[in-house]
Amino acid sequence: MTTEIASLPWLPRPPADFRQRCKELDPRGAASELRRLSSFFLDERHSHLIASALRRVSNSGARLEGLTRVRLAILSNSTTTFAAPAIVAAGLRYGLQIEVVEAEFSQVFQEALYPDSQLYRSKPDMVLLAMDHRGLPISPCPGEKETARQIVTRGLTEIEGLISAIRGNCRATVILQSIPGVVWPTFGNFDSALPGTLNRLISELNILFVERLIPQGILIADIANLAATVGIGEWSDPRSWNLAKIPFATRFLPLYADQVARVIGAAYGKSRKCLVLDLDNTIWGGVVGDDGIDKLVLANGHPTGEAYLEVQRAALALHSRGVVLAVCSKNEESIARAAFREHPEMLLRESHIAAFQANWEDKARNLRTIAERLGLGLEALVLLDDNAAERDLVRHALPEVAVPELPDDPAMFARTLLCAGYFESIAFTEDDRKRNEQYAANALRARLAEDSTDIESYLRSLDMTIEIGSFTQIDRQRIVQLINKTNQFNLTTRRYTEEDVKQLEYDPRVSTFQVRLRDRFGDNGLISVLICRTAGTDWIIDTWLMSCRVLKRRVEHAVLNVVVEEARSRGLKRIVGVYIPTARNGLVKNLFEELRFGLLDRVGLEESWALDVSTFVPFAVPLEVKRQPPPDRAAAL
Repeated sequence: MTTEIASLPWLPRPPADFRQRCKELDPRGAASELRRLSSFFLDERHSHLIASALRRVSNSGARLEGLTRVRLAILSNSTTTFAAPAIVAAGLRYGLQIEVVEAEFSQVFQEALYPDSQLYRSKPDMVLLAMDHRGLPISPCPGEKETARQIVTRGLTEIEGLISAIRGNCRATVILQSIPGVVWPTFGNFDSALPGTLNRLISELNILFVERLIPQGILIADIANLAATVGIGEWSDPRSWNLAKIPFATRFLPLYADQVARVIGAAYGKSRKCLVLDLDNTIWGGVVGDDGIDKLVLANGHPTGEAYLEVQRAALALHSRGVVLAVCSKNEESIARAAFREHPEMLLRESHIAAFQANWEDKARNLRTIAERLGLGLEALVLLDDNAAERDLVRHALPEVAVPELPDDPAMFARTLLCAGYFESIAFTEDDRKRNEQYAANALRARLAEDSTDIESYLRSLDMTIEIGSFTQIDRQRIVQLINKTNQFNLTTRRYTEEDVKQLEYDPRVSTFQVRLRDRFGDNGLISVLICRTAGTDWIIDTWLMSCRVLKRRVEHAVLNVVVEEARSRGLKRIVGVYIPTARNGLVKNLFEELRFGLLDRVGLEESWALDVSTFVPFAVPLEVKRQPPPDRAAAL
């Protein structure tokens, strides 16, 4: 098992010409080729090759369209130089152009506490606190319960002090590693039951990290769980530590780097949103069109049948936390749907599936249809398919879609999918829980739109109502999610941490708007965010974004009506908007012009637009608008 997971088995093996492809990388279109090369399993050698290629392209001045730049500083009590190229390589897999800044060996406190340290001069976007038990004041005191409590409290206080210093000196988001346990417990099986043992101290400290720090907006890279998964005895390598102060066996470096990159990717909205399921020999054994429903291999008590049930359980577990499920299968639709309705052992039902594409078209075309109907980008999809030829076809036709490798044994399908971390999360909100309903309703809306010839009648038939209010504490996590993962309808693509958003809520120079949408198909939840900063008699739109689920429904027109009305009530003269183009927000290139703004200035690719509040005539919109009263900021403080 350890050898298997260390090689990231969900990734295909690198081609024989990998080195040559890195060496000959053309700066023009380099981003897509780097993404393609990063989709393979990359050992330490491959990671150095692709990290060097990225550095060469970056130094050439070429624009890497579609990659999000992230400067990551690492503070650790161990050697981190060996890990940097692997994190850079893994980051490309998640659409990230990571620049790693390393502190001097074991200079954690000096770097964090001095405002003019290298850490702060590098202006990091994120700081990884990669500590283990050797870098914290954790000394065993077997059987001394009160002393053990004090030691754990002191360890937490030290970490909180580091985090406070980092937050006080820069705006970086902090990622904290949980701490792996030690290999051979002093008291054997009694070790975890005795207060003050090293493993017990580490375990209690990890629990406090989760309970105390996550609510403060700290991200956790759960390296303790990773080490436990592969086996502490395998993870720990005393020779590596003694020789070079490397904290774990280097064969796990690709796995470690992938874990870190997942967390960063999730923070920047790169996690996948939809699991697309093949049917025959993927979620059941057999071919339903040939074998018939009664001959499908899917049953408790049958070793192969239970393997397929486990795939369905994994899909349902993802569904329950907000991952959207879809079907893409070469089948007759009526026969495929009948299996969901009639097979007594099926755990998945039609009601779980937001988009159902069963026909004889090629899968790449069907995946495009699924994405369009759900209102998602292709980069949001993961295809689970047992057929190697179909996997290869989709990888070539749609490189944006994640396609995990699957072993021959279906007993390993579910574990491979879940280990791959496509659906990494840093928070879980009520909107996440409802996401399946929202996307299923989106598919129904898409079908209705396909049958409608009159867009105005179609929009009115949706019976839409939006609620617009200021940011609130209860919605803060969802607001941060939207800010950091929305790319298409996002005029400036500015990213803010939870702490940043909290400060915006209480800044008297800032006005915030959050928008919810309901229609006859259901509640879409919080779908838009707008942040305005006061500058004299102008309102500057710092951030305006909207979920792609609700595009082309005139929500932006209704929101602007409210914003202008609010600006007038405050005596403001103009609303000024900025458009900063990226590889993915071309959708809103002409938005300000469409909303009757006039062009003020163009510097390079960046544009400024202005709207005269006094002459603005509200747009007619096919929806009802409800205003929420502003929150009592004084009471909240």
